[in-house]
Amino acid sequence: MTNNSNSSKIYKARTIGSFFLLAFLAYGFGRNLFESETQPAKYIGAILIITNSIIVLFIGILFRKTLLRHNVLIGNIYFITRLVESIALASIVLNLIPTVSIPNDYGYFFAMLILGLGSIPMCLTLHIKKLVPTWLALWGIIEYAIFAFGFLMEFFGEKWSMYLLIIGGLWEITFAIWLIIKGKQVEKTTNAGKLKDFYSIRINDQWRFIFKWNAGNASKVEIIDYH
Repeated sequence: MTNNSNSSKIYKARTIGSFFLLAFLAYGFGRNLFESETQPAKYIGAILIITNSIIVLFIGILFRKTLLRHNVLIGNIYFITRLVESIALASIVLNLIPTVSIPNDYGYFFAMLILGLGSIPMCLTLHIKKLVPTWLALWGIIEYAIFAFGFLMEFFGEKWSMYLLIIGGLWEITFAIWLIIKGKQVEKTTNAGKLKDFYSIRINDQWRFIFKWNAGNASKVEIIDYH
């Protein structure tokens, strides 16, 4: 678990890592509820989707601070990428207005395309400046390129994105946990039962992220009530 990388040079690494994970949960649950047939569920879903967009925007704001130290242009590109992504993802909630009808997937496809394209220079900077391990930065460059291509093809009627989304999601989860681990908040679980060999990250006194860490990759990521 030791590593001599320059993770400490990433501003608010633990916060950014936590935001990456929380964004997955907020949008995943929010989108599922928003597509429900009941109005209360739709409104709860809309709140979660908007919450996700706020989290995404703050990822851009916080990460920009690190990138600006090394390349002003790339720092601004990444912030604009996250800003556009947050707006595009939130656009789905406009469908709550009776006179508005936007296909649910268009905003999502556009947001993911922009995210893929705008994150490639970010990962390249992380590699050049050695802010993260080489394998993680190169994986990010390749992953985001494939990711962007998959969502571009959606606009041409090719349903490739869901297959390539798994690749992108795996990298972002791994990157998020790496940021949090290098932020020194990780603990080995003391539970000798079903949580044996898991690591945990405190969210607060009650809730924790738990995961297994093997050969530089995180798996079996969950949020649990630790008490």
